Amino acid sequence: MAGETTSTPFYSELLIDGELVAGAGLPEAIINPATGETLTLVREASTPQVETAILAAHRAFSSWSRTTPAQRSAVLLAIADAIEQRAELLARLEALNCGKPLHLARQDDLSATVDVFRFFAGAVRCQQGQLAGEYLPGYTSMVRRDPIGVVASIAPWNYPLMMAAWKIAPALAAGNTLVFKPSEHTPLSILALAPALAELLPRGVINIICGGGEGVGSHLVSHPKVRMVSLTGDIVTGQKVLQAVAKTLKRTHLELGGKAPVIVCNDADLDAVVQGVRNYGYYNAGQDCTAACRIYAQAGIHDRLVSELGDAVASLRFARKNDADNELGPLISARQRDRVASFVERALGQPHIERVTGAAAHSGPGFFYQPTLLAGCKQSDEIVQREVFGPVVTVTRFDELAQAVDWANDSEYGLASSVWTQNLDKAMQVAARLQYGCTWINSHFMLVSEMPHGGLKRSGYGKDLSSDSLQDYSVVRHIMARHGQPLV
Repeated sequence: MAGETTSTPFYSELLIDGELVAGAGLPEAIINPATGETLTLVREASTPQVETAILAAHRAFSSWSRTTPAQRSAVLLAIADAIEQRAELLARLEALNCGKPLHLARQDDLSATVDVFRFFAGAVRCQQGQLAGEYLPGYTSMVRRDPIGVVASIAPWNYPLMMAAWKIAPALAAGNTLVFKPSEHTPLSILALAPALAELLPRGVINIICGGGEGVGSHLVSHPKVRMVSLTGDIVTGQKVLQAVAKTLKRTHLELGGKAPVIVCNDADLDAVVQGVRNYGYYNAGQDCTAACRIYAQAGIHDRLVSELGDAVASLRFARKNDADNELGPLISARQRDRVASFVERALGQPHIERVTGAAAHSGPGFFYQPTLLAGCKQSDEIVQREVFGPVVTVTRFDELAQAVDWANDSEYGLASSVWTQNLDKAMQVAARLQYGCTWINSHFMLVSEMPHGGLKRSGYGKDLSSDSLQDYSVVRHIMARHGQPLV
């Protein structure tokens, strides 16, 4: 993709109150992680521009919130069409900005983004609620689901456009207005979509501003006219958001990372496990909060799993000159690569941990880190307990299944998990005990728009995707009407 830089247009204007405007704040260099080269500069929003965006969303709420589900559905379908029409450009920007292989950006990120908008276009027209009725003599009660108000949405850098869809589509569908802030590292794809959004939505319904968390993000989440903050990020950022919103008692919707356990029983299909972890422990260079990164392998299958998985991981292709040959890209920044390297270095300082493959930064350009497999890890090890967010998978041996379940649950995270066994009864019992928002059986990482995605414990709360997300972006209200004189 390095050769595509000069032929791909970059968009840098923010969307504020229906107008495309240059940011008035400091410039941020946007880097291609695959090469380390600067792609373009994007100026962040100034404090007055953030204020203008919030007030525009506040003004737009009174009319947008009164539109019908059918009207909002039509707009979401039009946005999906606009993304599809611009798919090649958006995929190229996503690949350049994140460093990910272009073919994966095309087939995975763009198709998923379009599907999310189309799903919510349908879901908003199919909502169900409690029956209206007379629960007190002389009065009729009904329940409404109404939008919340201005939503401040803050997205991460690992899937910029798809995460934008996860936040924008349900919030708009529910009747809210938005101020959306992409990661300061990866704003290019949503900025390229901004002109289409400006045409398709009334003024102020969606505003897109850029900037870092300490300046732009802090002003956004603390503003009294913002009624809800939706964040996908790490635990520390989530804690800062909660502290900031406490003064105004805003609603929050938080997805704060994960450390997904993968329980592999003696009777598992070993080939399926190896292929599944090769695909989904290292997808997106491991920069995924659901990555299959923490394996618990039963003693009878452990040695074969480590050996065969090690060979499979060593075969992963990256940093090839022909981008179509690559299976994974770099880490998002030199800082993130160095963070991953420091985790691995500390782990290998433990005498019981074995390097099976990888465990080094790539020697060429860009922020690549070798796909890494570490065996002999113990439950108490830092590398097992903390989210690395890189292409690193650990293996821990267990004897009894109950022990593995306890270890899997012994984590501050609670987002995703999987269990691998050919005994369905065993799988269902384990799945019922795992304290995670999602548990896959004999698979990992599969997401669909119809099913909820969200965590437990310190992985946060609130659901992305599914009709549950529409509920998170709306409020329940009780309406009670007193009757007049009885007819009979």
